[in-house]
Formats: sequence, structure tokens, C-alpha cells
Amino acid sequence: MLFRQPFFAGLAEGRITVAFRQWRRPGVKAGGTLITPAGQLAIDSVEPVEASELQEDDALRAGFASLAELRRDLRAQRPGMLYRIGFHYLGEDPRLALRESLPEDEAGMLEILRRLARLDAASSTGPWTKAVLQLINQHPARRAGDLAAMLANGLDPLAFKLNVRKLKNLGLTESLGTGYRLSPRGAAVLERLA
Repeated sequence: MLFRQPFFAGLAEGRITVAFRQWRRPGVKAGGTLITPAGQLAIDSVEPVEASELQEDDALRAGFASLAELRRDLRAQRPGMLYRIGFHYLGEDPRLALRESLPEDEAGMLEILRRLARLDAASSTGPWTKAVLQLINQHPARRAGDLAAMLANGLDPLAFKLNVRKLKNLGLTESLGTGYRLSPRGAAVLERLA
């Protein structure tokens, strides 16, 4: 579930507590969490709703100025069943602190290396983690499509971005306006892999 930039402040301030999405099947589950550019959200509820049931208060709680504005947004979404997603703000993206923290000891470093080995083993295209970390280190702020083309296996940009997201979840990379860079944690891990 994605949010556009104008909603980030309202999410972080806890003013936006509901979203409306049209899906074939729900993209989030009650009890789960969602990491957004504004921080981490706890998903409280996911319920089908009829568009005719929406009220002005729903629009305001979703960060829109009016019900008419919410309806315009819904018309621009892909067709599907309409869901009301209730949530509350949990706090900052936990990956922010993680990427600044270096492994505390050898056991911490070995655990990260084990996770990278599992990612490599699960890949249908073969090991990729070290190559992607090296590429990002050598070409910070470079577009994902450019980086993907530099890989020996010629990974498509969407698959490349998915792989980088896996590294980001481990606190090893940071997204920039364009491209990525290694976090301090990622630089320490890459040095160990070298």
C-alpha cells in the first residue's frame, strides 16, 4: 500500500488514520505493519466498504480536504473491491536506526552474512548480494536501470529494485532521490565480503 508525498506529514503526525484502496484482494492484513516513507504503521483493520457509505469524516481521516477529493482519488485507482484500512503510526522506519548501527560483534556480522547467503541461495539467477553491494558502492546515486544493466546476468530493473529492497531491509543500503548508496552498516559488510 503506497502513499504519495503530500500524505507523509499527516501520517507521521497521526492525523491520517485511514486509507481507502480498491483491490482484487487486500494488500495488507490487520495485525501487520507497513513501512512507508513517513514511518512505520500498524494495520488495525481491513474491511470492505461500499463507496456510497463514505462520509466527509472518512475523507478527512484519510488526509483529503473533502469527500469529493477522496472520490476523485478512488476513480483514479485500479478497479476492484473498495477497502477501508485503519491504522496508527508506530514510529520511525526501524531500518533508519539499523543502517547506522554496525554489527556489535563477530556473531552479529556472521548473522548478516548468513542472511546474505540465504538470499543468494534462494535466487533463481544465482548469487547476487555481493555484486549488488559492490555496484552501489562504486556507483552511488545511479539509477536502478543503469545499475541493473551493469550486472553480468542482466537483471531487469524491477527485479533489481526488489533485490535492493531486501538489502535495505537488512539496513545495508539507503534509497536516495535517484539511486542508492551503502549505509555505514552496508559498507562494513561489504568490506567483510571483499
